[in-house]
Amino acid sequence: MRGLMVSAMGSGQGKTVLTCGLLSAMRRRGIKTAGFKCGPDYIDPMFHTKILGVPSRNLDLFLQGEAGVRRSYAAAGAADLALVEGAMGFYDGVGGTDRASAYAVARFLRLPVVLSVRPKGSSLTLAAQVKGMQNFREENQIAALILTCCSPGLHAHLAPILEEETNLPVLGYLPPMEQADLPSRHLGLYTAGEVEHLRRRFAAVGEQLEKTVDLDRLLALAGGEAAKAQSFSRPRPACTIAVARDEAFCFYYPDNLEALERAGAKLTFFSPLRDQAPPVADGLYLGGGYPELYARMLGENAGMRENIRALVTSGLPTVAECGGFLYLQQTLEDEQGTAWPMTGALEGAGFRTQRLQRFGYGELTAQGDSMLFQAGEKTPFHEFHYWDSTRNGTDFRAVKPLGKQSWSFGMAGESLYAAFPHLHFGGALPLAQRFVQKAKEWREKHG
Repeated sequence: MRGLMVSAMGSGQGKTVLTCGLLSAMRRRGIKTAGFKCGPDYIDPMFHTKILGVPSRNLDLFLQGEAGVRRSYAAAGAADLALVEGAMGFYDGVGGTDRASAYAVARFLRLPVVLSVRPKGSSLTLAAQVKGMQNFREENQIAALILTCCSPGLHAHLAPILEEETNLPVLGYLPPMEQADLPSRHLGLYTAGEVEHLRRRFAAVGEQLEKTVDLDRLLALAGGEAAKAQSFSRPRPACTIAVARDEAFCFYYPDNLEALERAGAKLTFFSPLRDQAPPVADGLYLGGGYPELYARMLGENAGMRENIRALVTSGLPTVAECGGFLYLQQTLEDEQGTAWPMTGALEGAGFRTQRLQRFGYGELTAQGDSMLFQAGEKTPFHEFHYWDSTRNGTDFRAVKPLGKQSWSFGMAGESLYAAFPHLHFGGALPLAQRFVQKAKEWREKHG
């Protein structure tokens, strides 16, 4: 498998549209392609997955470490091409450093980088900015440019200037397109399931790229660390874990779900919005998402709420992250500020705020033994939410990467992890194995 990264000088430069258009173009050409996203983002990989029909994986050096990133990258080694979408600006990493940035991932995997550049009222100055990107760090892997939201005339004007001044090839351009305008909300883009005719939209973008970008030259740049196909053995399931998955709960890392399967779990999926009860299972996984947007539907589904409350309070092994954590509490405000009843398995009320709460990466320390952690163990996490809770818990201690902010959070016990932070099961601690072991014990005890 050869690879390429699409990155940019910052957000709003067209990375996601360009990446998805290229994925669609590769699919159209019959090239078996794997999608990846740098960092902890859930939404962009949903777009990749919708287009390709196979899971797109995150490559996060902070959450996974080098071994975890290499393992996730190699998991798609059966593909012919890996297309990796960067996050934020190319050098933007943890705490104002380049740690865990797209640059760090590109350098680690030796991926050639194509910069998505959106001209905004500049010509020669644009070349100066690109040269600054080239000179800022050594071994930056920057190999080419593509102009986005750029007219044919502007491309004809800028391409020779950029090539002469930067010595980088300009492979082409993507003109302004109605299909490339994606709706967004407080947490970013709408999810793939909410964007109407998503595959058709990006098929149009891919067809346009075939006309205005030298895709053969782009493919010739592909390289990077060799990734051979790896097959992961999945043992005969020894337990079943019910996973909430619908519009309200849709933020899951594919690596997390696969880690549970490799540890011996069979996964069954259900909808807290529409089903009356979760399937019979030995464990429960409530991921993040947008429960605040569906608070009324969740609140009105009394059967599901009561069943979840009974299961969690009876000790069913449960992992509830961010949105799942809010769902386990007593009430949750919607966007209009109306509080709707939730499961009531935990104390606390979810309420809306006007800004991101405790946003970004951190490291947790377990204050005591629990289902997923032993006292004193540390693991990285990520938070991204505008809603907060009146009862965040005190079973973990969190610290920002630079150590300038710390706080207590989370509710944990022999059968529970419930907190805002999202965890990646591909890091150093055997979180998936511990979750599955508790589910096995539940199965043995309750038949």
